[in-house]
Amino acid sequence: MLEKIFQLNETGKELGLSKKEINRVFLFDDKRYSLLYKILLLIISIIIFSIVGYFIVFFIESTISNTYPAGALYSTVKIKDYKTKK
Repeated sequence: MLEKIFQLNETGKELGLSKKEINRVFLFDDKRYSLLYKILLLIISIIIFSIVGYFIVFFIESTISNTYPAGALYSTVKIKDYKTKK
């Protein structure tokens, strides 16, 4: 992807375009709705990063938390509890 960006930049320079005109290809520089596009891009990126962050925190929390506290036996039910029938 970076190769394509550099290729577009070089092609723009060869055509004699200014830096501002080349950057219009990469950014939403539509004069009519440029602010709206930038705000939408910001909102979408915040939503995506918050969702990814939530899943990372959820995954880390689920792997760190133990079912049994330290020093406790794994089960309070003993084998001899099953030997006696009521």
